[in-house]
Amino acid sequence: MTVAVVLFTSDLRLHDHPPLRAALQAGDQVVPLFVRDEAIASGGFAAPNRRAFLADCLTGLDAGLRERGGRLVVRSGDVVEQVCKVAAEADADEVHLAAGVSGYAHRREERLRAALEAEGRQLHVHDAVVTAVPPGALTPASSDHFAVFTPYFRHWSRERLRDPLGAPRTVRVPDRVSSEPVPSRKDVPGVSAGLAAGGEKEGRARLSAWARGGLADYEERHDDLPGDATSRLSPHLHFGTLSAVEAVHRARRSGGPGAEAFVRQVCWRDFHHQVLAARPTAAADDYRTHHDRWRGERSAAEEIAAWKEGRTGYPVVDAAMRQLAHEGWMHNRGRLLTASFLAKTLYVDWRIGARHFLELLVDGDLANNQLNWQWVAGTGTDTRPNRVLNPVTQGKRFDPDGTYVRRWVPELRGIEGRAVHEPWKLPDTERAAYDYPEPLIELSDGLARFKRARGKD
Repeated sequence: MTVAVVLFTSDLRLHDHPPLRAALQAGDQVVPLFVRDEAIASGGFAAPNRRAFLADCLTGLDAGLRERGGRLVVRSGDVVEQVCKVAAEADADEVHLAAGVSGYAHRREERLRAALEAEGRQLHVHDAVVTAVPPGALTPASSDHFAVFTPYFRHWSRERLRDPLGAPRTVRVPDRVSSEPVPSRKDVPGVSAGLAAGGEKEGRARLSAWARGGLADYEERHDDLPGDATSRLSPHLHFGTLSAVEAVHRARRSGGPGAEAFVRQVCWRDFHHQVLAARPTAAADDYRTHHDRWRGERSAAEEIAAWKEGRTGYPVVDAAMRQLAHEGWMHNRGRLLTASFLAKTLYVDWRIGARHFLELLVDGDLANNQLNWQWVAGTGTDTRPNRVLNPVTQGKRFDPDGTYVRRWVPELRGIEGRAVHEPWKLPDTERAAYDYPEPLIELSDGLARFKRARGKD
């Protein structure tokens, strides 16, 4: 009887899972394996919100496998060591997994391939599992990756995506392979109070509801802060409880401007993944340096703390930061505004903001988080690196009645309409009634400081 192992990483689902399908075709029995990677935990990437969401995903994956006669095998430690142990216990000939994007994922694959081949086993790495189009599949004539989104989107849109795969009906797992208990959310301390539930069933239900009720209006409403009109599918795409390929197919079947706008956002995700795959150092280093003399933890400690706590004195920035703390998630427009305020208005190193986001965001990953921060900071792929988003004008535009601000900044709920975006303009007698700080900095002063630092005077 032949056995194959499928190693789950950022693809915690049964639907549209090429490595699982290949493992089922290769063996009479399959070991569905997840390794709690000690390197990720020690590297600071196992933030509480993602650990809790991950526990939901693994619980759901185990339940789905048990419905099909199988179970999830969970191990902890070094991934290569644990995969080799499981393969030996199961006497497996092959191991299948989805291709990674980061430098760490590539090194892990190389180590795993060498270790398995030394034992006479084979490693099969599958593309287009984590992303819709594999990183490196599309390249311009003069480079190994696209550095500008628009031409990448043109090529990406013409690419024929593979057809989504159905979930298997039966998964037979050898009894002799032992497992640790599946993690539980309740065992994770420090989780944001409003963190959403994870798991494949939750992700597929959200996609279906979104396709029925939000997709058609997405083009017009995706920046609507109070309406919260985004899909909120990003955590499920990050953990792979939802397939990017399936999401694109589903949107394209619906058609219309909303579907086109949503597919474009999925393409942005692929774009950042192909940039990071080609330039792994961009996770920590400027993709395009302007030789910034960023302010750091010491020189801007009080301002950084105020930004993290949502006490900058700019209501829309503070509302978004408080949403992040409560939900472990933030509206995309809020991410742009808060990042621009820290990097451009306060002129604080983008890495400080990116690190804070990774400590809280349930969908935080290196490709999207780091490269979006670099885009806003003007060190990434943005073709207008010196743009600065004004939080007052942006607040009035995307939260015109102040509903979003009042939802997350309760101390300003007594201020009606657009005036909530500029509480410092209220008469002194009225301002005294609100326990809300003065702005950390005048926007004009922040802009002047940024221009001087970038040599734009």
